Amino acid sequence: MRFDPIQHHRGSIRLQGYDYSSEGAYFVTICTGGGQCLLGDVANAEMKLSRIGAIVRQCWLDLPNHFVNVTLDEYQAMPNHVHGIVVIWKNHRRDLINQIPTGVHDEYFVAQSDYPSMKNPKQTLGKIIRHFKAKATKKIHDTGFGDFAWQPRFHDHIIRDEEDLARSREYIRANPLNRATDDENPGI
Repeated sequence: MRFDPIQHHRGSIRLQGYDYSSEGAYFVTICTGGGQCLLGDVANAEMKLSRIGAIVRQCWLDLPNHFVNVTLDEYQAMPNHVHGIVVIWKNHRRDLINQIPTGVHDEYFVAQSDYPSMKNPKQTLGKIIRHFKAKATKKIHDTGFGDFAWQPRFHDHIIRDEEDLARSREYIRANPLNRATDDENPGI
């Protein structure tokens, strides 16, 4: 079948008109290709990572080393997906101490002159997730799991305030506990 850009175009599932390089916190869900349970197993309400799951976790935690304006909050790998909170800062990395940027709060910002000059090209949530998926996929393939793949897209939720952050964190933490009753669980 010949490629037809109109017929084969996948519409964006991102919020139309929203700047995904904006300072803020984003709750993301990234699924394995075909929903395959390759990242580990849940036993006694606790996630036990497989070798693939351990590589995924390592690549996730390494993101701030590749994106100077990114910090990470809560994270949980599940057998066929990953949940995490990515925080994008405006100009430079900040330590995340149970706070997220929910608008401009002067007390969270340090004058630019206090930081060394750095080139910081516009980094979007999509670029960050693509980097994560590519890095994890390469490392997984290099380890001998050549069939591993991610679903092409990812789900995101823009965290709007501290209550939303608390709900998102609790959802992520409770995911292994709720696995047995999850409609998306292929084992049910």
